[in-house]
Amino acid sequence: MTLANIARYDERRAPSLGQRAVVVGGSVAGLCAARVLCDSFAEVVVLERDTFPSTPAAREGAPQTSQPHAMLEAGRTTLEDLFPGFENAVQSAGGLKLDMTHDFVWYDQGGAVTEAAAELPALYASRPLFEHVIREQVREFSEVQLRGGCHVLGYEHDAETERVTGVRFRDEDEQETTLDATLVVDATGRQSRTPTWLETHGYPVPEVDEVEVDVTYSTVRIERPPNVRGGVLVAPEPQRPRGAAMLPIENDQWEVLLQGLHGEHAPADRGTFLEWAESLPRDEIGRRLREQEWVSESTRYPFPASVRRHYSSLDRFPKRLIVTGDAIASFNPIYGQGMSVAALDALALHHELEAGLEGLGPRFFRRTDEIIDEAWKIAVGKDFVFDETTGPKPFGTDLFNKYVARLFRRAHDDGNLTEAFFRVFRLERSASSLLHPSVVWRVFRPRFGSATNSSENGSTSYLMGY
Repeated sequence: MTLANIARYDERRAPSLGQRAVVVGGSVAGLCAARVLCDSFAEVVVLERDTFPSTPAAREGAPQTSQPHAMLEAGRTTLEDLFPGFENAVQSAGGLKLDMTHDFVWYDQGGAVTEAAAELPALYASRPLFEHVIREQVREFSEVQLRGGCHVLGYEHDAETERVTGVRFRDEDEQETTLDATLVVDATGRQSRTPTWLETHGYPVPEVDEVEVDVTYSTVRIERPPNVRGGVLVAPEPQRPRGAAMLPIENDQWEVLLQGLHGEHAPADRGTFLEWAESLPRDEIGRRLREQEWVSESTRYPFPASVRRHYSSLDRFPKRLIVTGDAIASFNPIYGQGMSVAALDALALHHELEAGLEGLGPRFFRRTDEIIDEAWKIAVGKDFVFDETTGPKPFGTDLFNKYVARLFRRAHDDGNLTEAFFRVFRLERSASSLLHPSVVWRVFRPRFGSATNSSENGSTSYLMGY
């Protein structure tokens, strides 16, 4: 399920369902869930272990926030529906709205893809800024309470009715307390303890797909000339298991990320960071690192594996409990899907709440399965380009990867193929759209001399100040 085939948010369809909902976890997934819940509950309480910052600042419990982020179209559109004015708020705070092919160099399969004729916008800012904007807009809803410094200990549970009735937690004053709830949402991310709780209370535990990629990321921030707004992405390849991204963010800065896979450990020191950047097949990143002032030290983030928990397959699950965001599935972050999938999960919750609380968990998991399937195909499928990647491989992955590799090579001078791929990458359309006859023809058609169509002739100039 992608933006093309999921109904948009409509608050008029939200029923009144109870007094209080509790969301455990205050990152993007939790905040988006809180937003849709406040349409149906008189009170929504978000419990977060970290203290909520009052400014755009990284949280200790979310180390990935120091890495580059972008808001893909599925997330941008959904968040604009949930929070009218979201896009303007991001830009007012210093974020940028840029075109993914006109303003960026995207290097893969031995060359840079050419520009698409269509506009393909995305929002670029630091993850702390995205979270700050969403958090401040959630605060505008009187039904929502954001409580930081709270450590959740477990769910309250009625064994006879198999229903979760609330949460136990240590509050801001380190006092253990219980909060009753009509509905509880687990948005605690990769470290979710719901599977352990299920096992302890006699419920089946979801099967887990774990695709090991052994990725490390290192990121620094450098100054960006105010008149230069674009960026660069270099995809890793089997013969070069190193990738990079240079994304513009607020405060006239770039976040520069280096990525190493399967034994290639991204550098921690400045000298090695420069050496890695200068070894890339595009020279923009290395040159900018030499020219511009560094405004941060490098931060490293290991990501051993993409993980997916199959809650939809469980034949028993406690009533009045759902799991969302990275607590269901977390993907290799280089593909930038996490925030957009979190927003789509919230949209799925909005639609399932319309049918009431009966069977909500299983219904929600079935719907989110369709969302996760699309993101999983992109992220995990691409990771299986490397022979060293281990774990359950989706059916047809190797053949599809060969097809997409050819598509990329043809997209070096065919903007129609560039657009087709990015519509999928941005979670606008299903990966199956790449198999439409019109796309397949452009991927495999014979070539007799140079292309004449201006959208296919590789005339991209990348006017980025380089």
